Amino acid sequence: MLDKAQLLGLTPVEMTVLVGGLRALGVSRSGEGIWNTSATLDNSWFKTLLSMEVKWTKSGYNSYVATHRISGAHVRTASRIDLVFGSNSELRAIAEVYAQDDNNAKFVHDFIAAWNKVMNADRFELR
Repeated sequence: MLDKAQLLGLTPVEMTVLVGGLRALGVSRSGEGIWNTSATLDNSWFKTLLSMEVKWTKSGYNSYVATHRISGAHVRTASRIDLVFGSNSELRAIAEVYAQDDNNAKFVHDFIAAWNKVMNADRFELR
């Protein structure tokens, strides 16, 4: 995934903020990884991803379910792409920065910058 991001001209930070922001806004092909029903651009996706209240188990091909550690209830689902941000050391470090309570404004700012970079990538009149 990091290699594909580099081919698109994205840094790991930009890729992380784009995926987290799109998930926070409710964008997912399969519906997995959407954990916030308000669909607002904030850092709640990163907070939920890094929560230690759940245990992730495989439930199918590229599908995982989070089980609450105390109650045993299934609380959310995710894809492998979602969970890589918690398991890859480089991506987890980036996700931890954005999950901090006082970094919501930084997250929104960085998402906007990365989104503009992607949207303007094929506009040759800007170069």
